Amino acid sequence: MKHILAAAHVNLLAQLAWSSVLLAFDFDGTLAPIVEDRDEACMRVRTRQLLERVCALYPCAVISGRSRADVLARLDGVHVPHVIGNHGMEPGTRMKTFERQIEQIRPVLTHALADFPGVDLEDKRFSLAIHYRRSRRKRQARCAILHAVASLSPPVRTIPGKLVFNLVPANAPHKGDAVAMLRDKLGADTAVFVGDDVTDEDVFSLDQPGRLLSIRVGMSKTSSADYYLRDQREIDALLRYLVRIRQKEGHP
Repeated sequence: MKHILAAAHVNLLAQLAWSSVLLAFDFDGTLAPIVEDRDEACMRVRTRQLLERVCALYPCAVISGRSRADVLARLDGVHVPHVIGNHGMEPGTRMKTFERQIEQIRPVLTHALADFPGVDLEDKRFSLAIHYRRSRRKRQARCAILHAVASLSPPVRTIPGKLVFNLVPANAPHKGDAVAMLRDKLGADTAVFVGDDVTDEDVFSLDQPGRLLSIRVGMSKTSSADYYLRDQREIDALLRYLVRIRQKEGHP
């Protein structure tokens, strides 16, 4: 992985600004810092201001594991033209099917994990997230979650995150599908995607040279991302640079 804001690589962003490019961002850990209480997640004021300017200069999207309604509420008045929730599946064409699948497994998980204080089942209608950040027995909670998930019917796709397991219908589209679909729908030549978590590897691992630039928040030896930002606060520097290079082209 290479630091995207290093002098040796930053010109790549300038080259992309001259092309038809889609900019797509994860929310938690990317546009907003990770916080102890997920309900308190929000962008810094400066990030919000920069994102608003970027959205005026580029086609932009936010693609999050949160529900679409939740993300829209947290954008705090910033008009992002394309907001996709539930790990890339919302909105979509099979939402009723996905909703029924989640309805089937929700009570099973609620019963199986009832004896583990601090384990929180987040219902996002079309997907579930099992958080164990607040558990005092994280190792035991993790094992119990994995055991409960393994016996589910219908089976689900499990995506581990930062003290969370994300459960999505096995045949649902993912973030990589969403980025590729939106890029093609808009007729963009290239997409730039910035994310920070395991769920974002669905984008990072796409083999689409010349059509996708992937940037991870935080260096990782196991990530498939091409480039990285040092930490979440560097998103402001990236957004600022994206604004500056488009303004140099004469965009309003």
